[in-house]
Amino acid sequence: MRSDKDGIAHLSINRPDKLNALNVEVFTELNAHLVALEAQADKIGCVVLRGAGRCFSAGHDLKDIATGEKLPRPNFQAHVIERLANLPQPVVTAVHSHCYTGALELALAGDVILASENAKFADTHAKWALTPVWGMSQRLPRRVGKSKAMEMMLTARTYSGREAERMGLCNICFADDAFEASVEDFCRAMLANSWFSLRANKKLLRDSDGLSLDAGLAHEIYNSEGVGPDMAARIGGFGKK
Repeated sequence: MRSDKDGIAHLSINRPDKLNALNVEVFTELNAHLVALEAQADKIGCVVLRGAGRCFSAGHDLKDIATGEKLPRPNFQAHVIERLANLPQPVVTAVHSHCYTGALELALAGDVILASENAKFADTHAKWALTPVWGMSQRLPRRVGKSKAMEMMLTARTYSGREAERMGLCNICFADDAFEASVEDFCRAMLANSWFSLRANKKLLRDSDGLSLDAGLAHEIYNSEGVGPDMAARIGGFGKK
């Protein structure tokens, strides 16, 4: 489900009666929204991914796994998550309550993760005799470091929003009663900056990830998108203050 307001596109996983468990239909709808957003970078400056109702998502729908999923293409969910991560706009994942396993893999596609205090993060692949195929083994250690990712993946332990903040899994943890307003304030503050720079900075970080320092510095020099069309107006406005 998508709703837009003031340059922010809110994408909501909308199966609240199933704790937003992720099935093929959810990913098919999400993919359609992402295709549209790829072409709307001038209209939409930021994308927020959240869950409707009581939680972000309890994870991959185990009933779908048990009965056998009919995918529109091989590795469909992984490709949708990659599409989300590669949107030109900054992606903010807003996590409240459950965020388990497949849901955590989806959340990790966000450039920024914001959590409520009642957030519950866990990788439970090992509990179900499964291994990740949606990006956990790559995105989680890049977010929290190899040793913490190993701990999470081997123990299937649940971590609170505050614990996630301390280990860098989420960027900021907000009080439950202020969560919605705080996510909105965060996005509005970000969008007060140049949308050109937001997109260009995200691309620089993405394209240089994994490079050596020397290669990364060269990439910045030769591949930076340079000056945005709003630079003159922004600097001129600053001088008039």
